[in-house]
Amino acid sequence: MKLAFVFPGQGSQYPGMGREFCEEYPEAREVFAAADAALDFPLSTLCFEGPKEELQKTINTQPAVLVTSIACLAVLRLSGVEAAAAAGHSLGEYTALVAAQALDFMTAVRLTRRRGQLLQEAVPLGSGGMVAVLGLGRKEVEAVVQAARAHGVIEAANFNAPGQVVLAGETPALEAAVVAAKEAGAKKCVILPVSGPFHSSLMRRAGELFALELEKVTVKKPVFPVVANVNAGYLTTAAEVRHALVRQISSPVLWEESIRRLVRDGVGVFVEVGPGKVLSGLIKRIAPDVICCNVEDRASLNTTLQVLKKAGLR
Repeated sequence: MKLAFVFPGQGSQYPGMGREFCEEYPEAREVFAAADAALDFPLSTLCFEGPKEELQKTINTQPAVLVTSIACLAVLRLSGVEAAAAAGHSLGEYTALVAAQALDFMTAVRLTRRRGQLLQEAVPLGSGGMVAVLGLGRKEVEAVVQAARAHGVIEAANFNAPGQVVLAGETPALEAAVVAAKEAGAKKCVILPVSGPFHSSLMRRAGELFALELEKVTVKKPVFPVVANVNAGYLTTAAEVRHALVRQISSPVLWEESIRRLVRDGVGVFVEVGPGKVLSGLIKRIAPDVICCNVEDRASLNTTLQVLKKAGLR
């Protein structure tokens, strides 16, 4: 039975994340100190203390979640836990690539800060966003999207789990989609706390600009396979990594397919590394028989190490 690391994306952040590990482990402190130096501002203070409104700004959230996740990974690795593969949800793909040594940590911190800036600037604030539709199948969601297109650009952006698809687009189209989804029998529609319509064609220009940033940095072959959001295939070369990171900005996140791919290839244990437990919940809906645990503080670390020992992976 194989183990895979999974890394959260935007939306999992909260003031206080990473602080406990930073107080207790020099390895975590080094991660946060390096990030502060890379960005030339105290990102660590923002992670530990907030304010929440500043932490939620995309330009801050992206490096903050990555750095916290890498600090959690550094602590987990002290216990000798390693993965056969990894995946990350949206922004989390960068964390997975750092874990797999395809991206240097300091480079990834700067890249995610720049990525956040480009995403934040891609469309005027308030003109677009994202809505999670719960309780409808894919064909039903496609019909909802088709009906809402009369009101503006709207697309499926995240295929997270059975019965959970996130839509991205212009605000009037999203509002029309919520009405159509409820009429189609959706259990719930949740407006996500993000500043733009990520993973949609409205982000294409941001992707083009980000490609120029990627040309300036070194990308290496991953030391273990990382599943790409864009096609649920493995990234095994530096060229594939570059191409996937550019496409990912304006393409849907195929999370359900990514997890099914890992399970099909023998992964039976998933460790979510970083703030929150959102991915663990999604994974259990996709593959109810797998083992899921998370690492974000001392209590969750202890629980995870016990679970891994029982599963024969320690």
